[in-house]
Amino acid sequence: MRETEQNKPKGNRRNWIAVGGVMLVLGGMTTLTAYSSTLYEMFCRVTGYGGTTQQADALPDHMGERVITVRFDANTSPDLKWRFKPMQVSEKVHVGENGLAFYKAVNNGDVPVVGTATYSVTPHKAGIYFNKLQCFCFTEQVLQPGESIEMPVSYFVDPAIVDDRNLDDVTTITLSYTFFPAPDQSLAGVRQTSELKPAGDGARVN
Repeated sequence: MRETEQNKPKGNRRNWIAVGGVMLVLGGMTTLTAYSSTLYEMFCRVTGYGGTTQQADALPDHMGERVITVRFDANTSPDLKWRFKPMQVSEKVHVGENGLAFYKAVNNGDVPVVGTATYSVTPHKAGIYFNKLQCFCFTEQVLQPGESIEMPVSYFVDPAIVDDRNLDDVTTITLSYTFFPAPDQSLAGVRQTSELKPAGDGARVN
C-alpha cells in the first residue's frame, strides 16, 4: 500500500509531462497551419515550384542567343466584375533581354473595387528562370465603376536557363494572371493617381 501511494506522484508527473507534450505538438501544428500558406509561397518563390516566377532588381549583364516566345494569358475570378485581358498575344525575347508587355482591366461593375492578381508561368519548371522587374501584381489595384487601367509587366528570362538541360525543350513560356477581389476593400473609395509608380502601378485610362 505504501509503495502504491509513493508511486502516485511519479505517475501524476508522467501524466502531466505527457499532457504537456501533446499541447506542444498541437500548438506547433496550429502555428504551422496558420503560416503554411506564407511558408509555401516563400518556398515557391525561392524554387520556382508550381510555376512561381522570380522578382529581380536589375537586368543580367548579358544576353544570350537563345530566343523564347512568351505568351500572355488573363483570367478573372467570377466574384470580380472586371474585364481583364493581355494587350498582346505573345512576344519573342532573347534570354537576358528586357521584355515589356501590357495588360488591361476594366471595372464593369457599379461600385469601386480593389483587385489583386496572382500569377504563374507554364511550363512550371521554367518559373525559376522567369524574372519580373516591374509588375502590377506587386500592388493592389483600385478601379472606379467604368474605369480602366493599362498595366505594364517588365521581365526577362534568366540566361542561366541555357545551362539547365532539363529545359532544353522549352521554346515557349506562358505568363498567366488571375485577378481576384482583394480581401481588404477599404481602399475601394480612394482613387489612385494616374502616375506610374516604381512598385508597378499601371497607367489609368478612362
